[in-house]
Amino acid sequence: MAILVYIENIEGTFKKSAFEVVSYAKAIADQLSDTVTAISIGQVAEAELTKLGQYGVSKVLDCNQEQLKQFVNKAYASIIAAAAIQEHANVVILSNSFSGKGLAPRLAAKLQAGLADGAISLPSFTANGMEIKKSAFSNKAFATELISSDKKVIALNPNSFELVKSDTQTTISSFSPNLSEQDFNVIVKDIVRATDKISLPEAEIVVSAGRGLKGPENWAMIEELAEVLGAATACSKPVSDAGWRPHSEHVGQTGIVVSPNLYIAIGISGAIQHLAGVSSSKTIVVINKDSEAPFFKVADYGIVGDAFEIVPKLTQAIKALKQQ
Repeated sequence: MAILVYIENIEGTFKKSAFEVVSYAKAIADQLSDTVTAISIGQVAEAELTKLGQYGVSKVLDCNQEQLKQFVNKAYASIIAAAAIQEHANVVILSNSFSGKGLAPRLAAKLQAGLADGAISLPSFTANGMEIKKSAFSNKAFATELISSDKKVIALNPNSFELVKSDTQTTISSFSPNLSEQDFNVIVKDIVRATDKISLPEAEIVVSAGRGLKGPENWAMIEELAEVLGAATACSKPVSDAGWRPHSEHVGQTGIVVSPNLYIAIGISGAIQHLAGVSSSKTIVVINKDSEAPFFKVADYGIVGDAFEIVPKLTQAIKALKQQ
């Protein structure tokens, strides 16, 4: 029996969350005295697949048909389920990413497995099964979920488990399960990526701003701070609704949910809908001239003051520090 992990890639390159999932799977495998097998779908170079061995993968199943180059939910779920059956894997782990949120429940149904989505820590094992701590109610609370079924699917929240290297000799083998026409009822014909920007869901640092910026013409200082920090830029819902920033930058309950190591909120009051999308950030810094802003109640660090004075000084201070 092995622990099976599904490894996402973007145009043939594994995302950071992929190695987080592998590190997490390896930690569980060590607890159970098992090994880790990875399933990779899409066209990925052998050199990239070999990197998985650095984090504890002993076997890689490479499924690289041309028709699977773009993500297809039904087909990918069928492939992962087939891999789990072939490898006799009772535990399947994947990232709780945008695609993972669609895959996990479909995969659990195919395997008749219990599902814990939004996992944030390693499970504990009891006489009744596996207990997993997960985020709940749009990241406003935590829940401990018990999976008592023989087969289990775990979707790990990005940025919730650190990368842990564990060099392992890895073998790579081709994997081509039978797929039906129904698996391709819905396909992705094309994806246009903003290649000049850091991916918001994957970002370790996010600089976000709200209506306190007063208008789109003032966003240059936000982008400059983000560039200095190597961060992604984001915004609150009112900002994207007003057309100041694209909807792809909207974080919150109805936008993108993020969990970076550092989230900097500038001129954002902190409505509950926004907090639901950022509350799992490891460190939250708030800059707002309103000392009564709700965001300060959840902030790790807060600065009360005018963003138009503070942000440029902060940017210059970071630049000076990096020059040293």
